[in-house]
Amino acid sequence: MRILSRSDVQKSLSMKDAIVIVRDAFAQLSSNQATVPVRIPIPIQKHDGVTLFMPAHLHTSDALAIKIVSVHNQNPAKGLPLIHALVVVIDAGTGKPLAAMEGGYLTALRTGAASGAATDLLARRDARVAAIFGAGVQGRTQLLAIASVRDLERVYVYDAVPAQVEKYIADMRGQPGVPSDLRAASSSTQAIHEADIICTATTSRQAVFNHADLKRGVHINAVGAYTPEMQEIPEETVRASKLVIDHRASALAEAGDLIIAMQKGIISESHIYAEIGEIAAGKKPGRTSDDEITFFKSVGNAVQDASVARAIYDAAMKNNLGSEAEL
Repeated sequence: MRILSRSDVQKSLSMKDAIVIVRDAFAQLSSNQATVPVRIPIPIQKHDGVTLFMPAHLHTSDALAIKIVSVHNQNPAKGLPLIHALVVVIDAGTGKPLAAMEGGYLTALRTGAASGAATDLLARRDARVAAIFGAGVQGRTQLLAIASVRDLERVYVYDAVPAQVEKYIADMRGQPGVPSDLRAASSSTQAIHEADIICTATTSRQAVFNHADLKRGVHINAVGAYTPEMQEIPEETVRASKLVIDHRASALAEAGDLIIAMQKGIISESHIYAEIGEIAAGKKPGRTSDDEITFFKSVGNAVQDASVARAIYDAAMKNNLGSEAEL
């Protein structure tokens, strides 16, 4: 079995390649060419944590993997990461375990890649200004992804902790495709007033911007609010947008941005325009007007993990990354 560290994972796959892989994975998912059981949560109440098991098999590409993610809320106080993740890649033909790899960066990479694919399919072709909400790990790969599919000229960054924004800007300047014009926004209004593309990657329980501040024709990627109680996007924006999701069943069960709007009677399930895989597969058109608001809501799906993990394994074997372990 090949053992791949975080560094090995980072060296194995570019964001541009990850976007292509995730786009195809979503197309397989929406074409009934994937087996994806509902993720299994194991609450660890004694230690204020939860461990999630997320398996998937993509029929066309034959990628098979399981991701194990643990979220322990007391870890930061102990000097430990909030989240630990491991991905195991399995050979679909024989059942042989092929690799075990660090899953934290892989999760950020595949989440960013989903927004990159959605941006490519839904944002205006002339989009040049972006706004990023959340200056954490996910916010970094969100920017790398949208910068891979649009020629950005300026980016506004907003976070509840201003010091985080300064570090974000220092870390992201000079990254592939990222423009040199990175600006710390002092308010959500300043962040989005010029934005053609907005990415939200926070753990907020209330909307992070005002609907009235949005520019016409904006595209929004929302990757936070992955529980029914969380919310990043105003209900007015959800109602006014062309709503695209990663997976219908998961979104209806977990996406607080949609669930809260539905509970208030602002939208119904019929407001969902498409899964992103339907657009990727050519079953439905993406953006049809320069003025419409497009909104991609993602809670994450195991097809992203399985497809990206398999590609990382293949690249690692080709480039002799990682180490071998006998079981």
